Amino acid sequence: MLPKDEHEELFYQLALTMVPGIGAKTGRVLLERFSDAASVFKAPLKELKHVEGISESRARGFRDPAILQKAEKELGFVVKNNLQVLLYHKSFPSRLTNCSDAPLLLFYKGNADLNAKRIVAIVGTRKNTDYGQQLCEELVEGLAQVENILIVSGLALGIDAIAHKRCVALGVPTVGVLGHGLDRIYPTSNTGLARQMVENGGVLTEFTSGTTPERGNFPMRNRIVAGISDVTVVVESSIRGGALLTAHMAASYNRDVAAFPGRVNDSRSAGCNDIIRTNVAAMITKPADLIEMMNWMDKGKRKPVQRELFINLTPDEEKLMALLQTKDTVHSDELYHGSGLANSMLAATLLNLEMQGLIKALPGKNYRVA
Repeated sequence: MLPKDEHEELFYQLALTMVPGIGAKTGRVLLERFSDAASVFKAPLKELKHVEGISESRARGFRDPAILQKAEKELGFVVKNNLQVLLYHKSFPSRLTNCSDAPLLLFYKGNADLNAKRIVAIVGTRKNTDYGQQLCEELVEGLAQVENILIVSGLALGIDAIAHKRCVALGVPTVGVLGHGLDRIYPTSNTGLARQMVENGGVLTEFTSGTTPERGNFPMRNRIVAGISDVTVVVESSIRGGALLTAHMAASYNRDVAAFPGRVNDSRSAGCNDIIRTNVAAMITKPADLIEMMNWMDKGKRKPVQRELFINLTPDEEKLMALLQTKDTVHSDELYHGSGLANSMLAATLLNLEMQGLIKALPGKNYRVA
């Protein structure tokens, strides 16, 4: 049983997501303005109307008893099923907090660390070929050798289920992100798999109980898959596949994207080939390619590069090398803000360092010391 104060705050957090017209962005504004969800509901209407995006009708939604009844019912479901409710401002997966369209809360059943050191999303078509299945299983087997790894997918038929099943077989933590409430599993054929995943991984959703797997829910599901991960790997996908949407979302979040190529006349590889051709994704052909791309090779603690190696560097090059030695990979935005260089000068200096073999450019505008 939750302590009284936690029970009340969770109740009002749930209610906040149920008020018509109040999305995650406005919800975050309200929480910042009033400090917690309970205070939002107890605030005078005239104060609520002073918040940007809150009209008279929306403000009155906070007085609707039906909203509070729905929240009480959902809280009962959460407690009965021993679910974790992850709040944006409190216990949220850290990578998701960097996504502007992240939800206000998530429902979670499982034991995997959603802030694991390395998180990989594996996505693909529901109608996979034998080629796709082999690639997917080999990818999971390769990633199983990486420490502190978590594999995320959408618990759909095809590539998603193959990835989850191989994780379960190898004891690799795996989380399925759902496009519906936790009172059901869709497709029903994956019910047993989901149960196994909860033992070493989990299931995650932003949708309340009673939410059915409607078509419009799955793009929302996909943004969670992309946003919670360091890298999204597309194994096999048609040119219009949902996996491609996930890949583009990951790229928009400045996350890495990788894809396996396929035959040029195979429709189920057309999506992968296209995102490789258009530089949305890096091409990989084996697990080692992804591990190298993400700089996850087990080489022990990186030693500082000796200063004498940089004796002929310009002051700008030295400044960038110092920034690059602070962590394994550094995004170009961090280099821009940390160095104070203009964008054109930054690009030229990075290119010079790369040509000297001192740094390596990675997908997603990331760089590391070579």
